[in-house]
Amino acid sequence: MHTPVTIIGAGLGGLTLARVLHVHGIPVTVHEADPSPSARTQGGMLDIHDDSGQLALEAAGLTDEFRAIVLAGRQAMRILDPDGTVLFEEADDGTGGRPEVLRGELRRILLDSLPAGTVRWGRRADGARALGGGRHAVTFADGSTVVTDLLVGADGAWSRIRPLLSDAVPAYTGTSVVETYLFDADTRHRAAARAVGGGSLLAPSPGREIFAHREAGDTLHAYTALSRPLDWFTAIDFTEPGTVTATATATARIAREFAGWAPELTALITDSDTPPVLRPHYALPAGHRWERVPGVTLLGDAAHLQAPNGEGANLAMLDGAEPGRALAAHPDDTEAALTAYEQAVFPRSAEPAVYEGVELRGTDSADNTAQGLIDLFTANGRRAADGPPSRP
Repeated sequence: MHTPVTIIGAGLGGLTLARVLHVHGIPVTVHEADPSPSARTQGGMLDIHDDSGQLALEAAGLTDEFRAIVLAGRQAMRILDPDGTVLFEEADDGTGGRPEVLRGELRRILLDSLPAGTVRWGRRADGARALGGGRHAVTFADGSTVVTDLLVGADGAWSRIRPLLSDAVPAYTGTSVVETYLFDADTRHRAAARAVGGGSLLAPSPGREIFAHREAGDTLHAYTALSRPLDWFTAIDFTEPGTVTATATATARIAREFAGWAPELTALITDSDTPPVLRPHYALPAGHRWERVPGVTLLGDAAHLQAPNGEGANLAMLDGAEPGRALAAHPDDTEAALTAYEQAVFPRSAEPAVYEGVELRGTDSADNTAQGLIDLFTANGRRAADGPPSRP
């Protein structure tokens, strides 16, 4: 089968590109490994930035749809010391530049905006090869192959398209996150719910931190970060779907690393209503780039995977919008469009996340403290709702 534009990966970046191409009348096909849109959960809350993610949605013609899924009040923020003392709190008055939405809902509006059949489900790419003249063949797990004039790798950290352009592979950053959920929190997990409040909570400390967000209704979604070697985590039984005993053992082991912390904070670990999920953080080398290869490019984590810093989804969508607009502007010169796009995207892998000119601190930093984060939030009188991104 031959297709003019083929995108591998139906994440936010790949779908944004597909939508922008569709808006400009450019045919496109997206191949996704998941067997269906509902095959797995799509993660938690995302703050969509007015200088990146919202611009991408505007290019996709989906601003109204985006506004319809914003969860009011979720830009509220509080920062706690490990003893549970609230050191900083800001309400959501609706004027912040980073409204919160559920990732799954954002993906849904992108999928709904595409013609039926644009996304081919259950299509896991195993690899790709160059055919010459800018054309490439992609082989899938079922043995089938497609040939395309333009191939875009939007297939994440372990991209099967990246080897066409780069030998780089992600490396472990030294920090992992354990993900937990608490349901019906206002009635079943009252202390934790009061600690989180109506938006998000961050309790940082060198080498460890707890981040939690109130999602739709009274669901609390928590991320517990620890700077430890990978083998430290693999010694813990994160059985999934997990027995009650395995879940309790794993969460208790993680909670021991927070001995002395307030019980309403550690409850976000130990009281999980779901098996804890381990999510190691990986990153591509800083400054990752590649030489221009005709007919192929990368976007999102396939291009510039970094440790989570609140920017990933926003940049992935911006990555998707930019080549879509460039291709529309250069309908007879794909290489000029891709060159312009790549010159814009390469700096994203070299520049650390900053706030008011100050580099954001990693979890393992000695300065990863509540007061340090407050100083970043309040620099030059800026609002917390427009402040540094949450890392998980």
